[in-house]
Amino acid sequence: MSAAHVPVLLAEVVAALAPRDGAILVDGTFGRGGYAEALLSAADTRVYAIDRDPDAIAHGEAMAARHGGRLVMVHGRFGEMDRLLAERGAAPVDGVALDVGVSSPQIDDASRGFSFRADGPLDMRMEKSGASAADLVNHASEQELAQAIATLGEERHARRVARAIVEARRAGPLARTLELAEIVRRVVPRAKDGIDPATRTFQALRLRVNDELGELGRGLAAAESILRPGGRIAVVSFHSLEDRVVKRFLRERSGGEGVSRHAPEAARRPPSFAIDARRPIEASAAEVARNPRARSARLRVARRTDAPAWGHAEARP
Repeated sequence: MSAAHVPVLLAEVVAALAPRDGAILVDGTFGRGGYAEALLSAADTRVYAIDRDPDAIAHGEAMAARHGGRLVMVHGRFGEMDRLLAERGAAPVDGVALDVGVSSPQIDDASRGFSFRADGPLDMRMEKSGASAADLVNHASEQELAQAIATLGEERHARRVARAIVEARRAGPLARTLELAEIVRRVVPRAKDGIDPATRTFQALRLRVNDELGELGRGLAAAESILRPGGRIAVVSFHSLEDRVVKRFLRERSGGEGVSRHAPEAARRPPSFAIDARRPIEASAAEVARNPRARSARLRVARRTDAPAWGHAEARP
């Protein structure tokens, strides 16, 4: 595993889940298996590793063979972990780890189309199926593009970008990552912090193509339903939209917000989670120096109570 693929906040995630012999744990975003490997090494645990990317599953099968049945690879979406685990008779579980967003191997492989720094097909599909980023930029209306780029990319110049994309596609379908990146760079000023002008647009398209915020909301609710009382969830996110979804979900379900104290007793559900710390855990300066990707990482941890699960709630950016 190269430095670019080192899992972020690894020691903190393992400490949060506190693996013990006999525990059943879920790595809902397997990637290249950094969290799963650490959880398996910490105690005599059994880990169910979920990923929607077939490349990650293929990588994990070789890793599973080394662990004598203690690592079970599951191809699917972590938003469906309740169904996936129930089908395997594995619920309830003692802990769930989620490292949300795109993985380093996906970004590094130009053929996957996630990067604006290397030329590749305008794809961005984590599952390698369904509508691609090319489908979105070539067929969505200017208004739809502008709304997605503004909301999911938090791009101030979203209307300008959407207009430029629509004008460019009149000459022919947009098919390559560098082609789109150059279109964006021509209309978005370079920021003083040096961030590439295409960053926010590519983020927005990726989130939209993979419905990542919706998947995160479903995943949090699914984890709530399969965690046993006292079980823990640890979620690592990398930008404000993701962290906002996690923060809102955990605060609401721990009684921190969302229900008025004047509401009737029947409307005030008992908290399904308890939060030890309101502020997220961030990477140390030493970790950031070793792995710059850790700079924006935020880890939020919560413990499942014995109250009934609240069920699915739609994630809002």
